[in-house]
Parts: sequence; structure tokens; C-alpha cells
Amino acid sequence: MLPKELSALASPVNDQQLGQLQQTVAECSPNQLAWISGYFWGLSQTQPAGAVSGQPAPIAAVASQPAGSLTIIYASQTGNAKGVAEQLKEEAAAAGVQVKLFSADDYKGKDLAKEQYVVIVASTNGEGEAPDNAIELHEFLQSKKAPKLPNLKYAVIGLGDSSYEFFCQTAKDFDSYLAKLGATAFQPRIDCDVDYEQPAADWCAEAITFLKDALAETQAEVVTLPVGQAAAAPSNFNKQNPFAAELVGSQKITGRNSGKDVRHIEIDLDGSGLTYQPGDALGVWYLNDPQLAEAIIAAVGLKGDESVTVGEATLSLREALIEKFEITASNPQLVTQYAELSGSKKLQKLAEDKDKLRQFANNTQVLDVLREKKTKLEAEQLIGLLRKITPRLYSIASSQEEVDSEVHLTVGVVEFEQGDEKRFGGASSFLSHRLEEGDQVKVFVEHNNNFKLPADDNAPVIMVGPGTGIAPFRSFIQERDNRDAEGKNWLFFGDRTFTEDFLYQVEWQKYLKSGLLTQMDVAFSRDQGEKVYVQHRILEQAEQVWQWLQDGAYLYICGDATRMAKDVHDALVTVAEEQGGKTREEAETYFNELRKAKRYQKDVY
Repeated sequence: MLPKELSALASPVNDQQLGQLQQTVAECSPNQLAWISGYFWGLSQTQPAGAVSGQPAPIAAVASQPAGSLTIIYASQTGNAKGVAEQLKEEAAAAGVQVKLFSADDYKGKDLAKEQYVVIVASTNGEGEAPDNAIELHEFLQSKKAPKLPNLKYAVIGLGDSSYEFFCQTAKDFDSYLAKLGATAFQPRIDCDVDYEQPAADWCAEAITFLKDALAETQAEVVTLPVGQAAAAPSNFNKQNPFAAELVGSQKITGRNSGKDVRHIEIDLDGSGLTYQPGDALGVWYLNDPQLAEAIIAAVGLKGDESVTVGEATLSLREALIEKFEITASNPQLVTQYAELSGSKKLQKLAEDKDKLRQFANNTQVLDVLREKKTKLEAEQLIGLLRKITPRLYSIASSQEEVDSEVHLTVGVVEFEQGDEKRFGGASSFLSHRLEEGDQVKVFVEHNNNFKLPADDNAPVIMVGPGTGIAPFRSFIQERDNRDAEGKNWLFFGDRTFTEDFLYQVEWQKYLKSGLLTQMDVAFSRDQGEKVYVQHRILEQAEQVWQWLQDGAYLYICGDATRMAKDVHDALVTVAEEQGGKTREEAETYFNELRKAKRYQKDVY
């Protein structure tokens, strides 16, 4: 049945059209209905009312898939795995391989028994957890319901960061689960680090070569359909081709006596065609500090004018360090490799203990690793130690409905003392200290479909965002304001002190006064003898938090993944135990079900 709201009286379609729609709906699966919804919506964006388009832009859609084709499934949190999967699909189709692409939450696990070739592209979320869109498939493959897969040939690409303990854990899980179910890997799994693009591209090329031969009999069956919004006049700017935007504002929003330097950054996207939604991130390609580059060059006995080759380009070592390589954050591989090159006993001992190695690498910058033992290196040896520079992703702190062609960020400047010297984060110091108003910065939008406002403007929303985790919730509130959303909004915010660290205080007070922000609970940890954090405020408001959840509230957490997100989750589980009468296991299951329903979403880092 069509929803009650879609009746002949309330809708713009006539009785005959309505009857035809109802008949079609009755014959469709939920997956087909979702596809049709997007298809019709796309038509509405490309045709004026009452018009029939003569030559709509085409989009390729793969028809029903027989055995002997390739299925690609992506488990993606921020979009990187999705991007790799989409590129693999495009290249496989170009090579004549019949291919179909699924988000993990749109794929039925039991259908694996019908497949012949499957590639899974998987990122890892939090502490080795599956991305939100892959929770159900990840659980299904561990359950007794999972089918035996003796005829399935598969391959897995993992994307991760080796600085974390559970590097590419979700990819490793999928590889293990499929193998236990009897499937055979047609290509070994690859675990890609932050500089994933080239290794992933090489792996995909090898996979396509194999599949092209294995599936020589098949040919992609393509249906041409009118294009929807997703393909309608997209921006030409993306991660590989960023837009040179203009910095129009940079303002410190912490007090003079704050121990933190947090900046409100405004960037002009005019002329880019870039669009974003609340919950998305802005990717920033930054330039390294020239003074830091010089210090690294000096630390290994070089001059900086030595020529090096990066990809197909030849440039000076100095230019390469400023433009092409990560020269701030260290990583376990760099420490291990430099331990071998330098012969440093301290670093060699660290390299033998994975936990200590990871802790040292996460808290030590590249320059300080190189200074552990003075060692002269060749220019190629130095860049061989370094990762390629990767863009930093910042949660967008504005709604495009509010700021039009601008995009706003909330940037915490990474800054600490190392002996008698200061160390800064690469991107945060670039945005806050080295860019002047009017200067250009290369940016792109990274869409995040796993951190989105509910489509229902009447749904209540609970937001937990201490520190710079407040950023996306500023965009949420602006968006709901511009949409005249009726749903209640509750914000939990925390930081060190009320007087120095209350980010966007005047704005929140304005929203409270207008009633748009229904409630705001704050926790300033250093304003009293005993430290108080957002999780404590949640426990204090346990009864009301539970009632909001029972009323259908959507729950969002943004900020530090290492401690805050875990502590907040534990507090929420306690709320479910105490207010919902659940056991610990039942409470965990409850929030897992909320995640699957997209009512419990996290953007943590």
C-alpha cells in the first residue's frame, strides 16, 4: 500500500495514475521500491513540471545479474572504501566484465550463495568495528544463518591506518568469515594504509586482469535510464582534482587564557559547483611548514636542492617535503625502518613491542624520530621513509542552506612542546597560522551517508559533541532552522572551562531562546574540583534521555574516538540498563539495533 499521506486528494496524481502506482508497488520488493524512488526523484530534478525531456542525460544501470559476473560490496564509513569500489566497478565494466555494485547495507548476505565472484572493499570503524553500513552483513556472516559458499570466489581490499591497533580489522574479518564458509580467494587480501590509492589501484588492475579472463564469456548488460540528481551536473572537483578555494575568514573562538587554540574557518566555494549536506566533511590538501621541511633536511645531513622523483614528477627535495609528503605525524613503519637505517638501539627495542611502538609513533613527530640518532641519509632514502601526504578531513560546521557558497570548519590547532621547541599539526597549522585571508586552499567535499539528519523533520535529535565535535551539530541546527523542522533538538557539549572554551556560545544561546534548541546540557571539566564530562550529564538526565529514545530520537556522537566515544557509549548502555530494565547484553543489542536503523550514528576520529 502507498502511505496514507499519498492519496488522490492529497497528491498531485489523478486516480488512474494512483491506481497504476499502487499496482506497481504491490509487485515490487523493498530494494526495488528504493531504486524506483531514486529514479522518479531524479526525473523530477531534470524535467520542469509537465515537460517531457527529449534527450535526458543517460546513466548506466546494470540489469539483473546472472552467475558468471562480478559483485562488488563496499563497507565504508567516510567514503574512501566506496570510492575505491566505484572505481573498481568503472574499470571492470570498461574491461567487459559484467559488474554490480552494492553498499553493504543494501546487500542480502544469503545472496552470496548465488554469486560466483565477489570483491569486498572494507574500511574499519573505531576499535576494529565494522562501518555502520556493514554491521548487519558482518554479523550475518558470523551467524548460523550464513550459507556454505563452496562455489564462491572472492577477494578483499582493506583500507585503514596502521597507526591504529586494529588495522584493517573489518577486511580481515570478511576474509576470515568467507574462507570459513568454504569460499576461495581468487586473489590475496591487501591491507592498504592511509596512502592507499596506488596500492589499491594496482590490486584492482590485477583483479580485473584475472576476472576478464575468467569471465570472458560475459558482457555487461546495460540499461540506459534518465539521470537523477546524483549524476546531474556534478562538480568537476573531487579528491583527485580539488578546488582552489579562497579563505575568507579565520577567527580564534577560544579565550585568551584557554589551553586550546580553536579556530572558526570560513572558505568560499563560489564557482566550484561543490555541494554538501550536514554531516559531510571537507577534505583539505595542505602545504607543510617550510621551516619544518628545512629542519628535517638538516637532521639527515642534506641540503634540500637534491632532485627526487615522486610519481612522474621530478622536483627538489625541499619542494617534495613541503608539497608531497607527510612530515608531521609519525607512524610505526617509519620508526621501524629508521631503526634499521640508523642502528638506534632505543628504536630497535621499541620496534620489537607493537604496543609501545604504536604509542611512541602516535606521540612523536617525524623530526623527533630522525633526531633519536643522527644519521646521514640520501634524499631517496629520506622520502622512502615517508608516507605520501593525504588530505585532512574536517566535519563541516555549516549548512549550505544558511551560508550559501561558503563552508565553515571548526579546527582545533594541534600544538605541543617537544623539549624547548613547539610542534604543530600539518593541516591545522596551515589553516590557522600560514594561510592569510584571500589565500587559496585546495579542497573537496567528502560525503558521509553514515552521519545524516533524519529525513523526518519531526523526529527528535540528541547530539553529543564535546570540543571540536560540536562542528557537525552547528550544521545540523542551521539546517533544521532553515527547514523549519518541528523535531526537538537536544545538545550535550563539553570542554575545559565555561569562560574560555564554550565554542559558539552566543549562537547556542540564540537557538535556546528561539526554541529551536530544546535543551542544552554542558560539562566543563575544570570548572570544579571533580572533573565532569558529557557522559556524566547523560547519566544525570538518564530518565529523559531514555524517554527521548523511546519517542524515536536519533542519537549522534562526534569527537574523540579514543576515550570520549567509548565513555559516552558506556553511559548510554547504563541508561538502557537502569531506565529500560535491560541486562548489559540486551542494552548493547538495543544500541546495535539503533545503529542498524540509522538512529545511532557516530563521526569519531
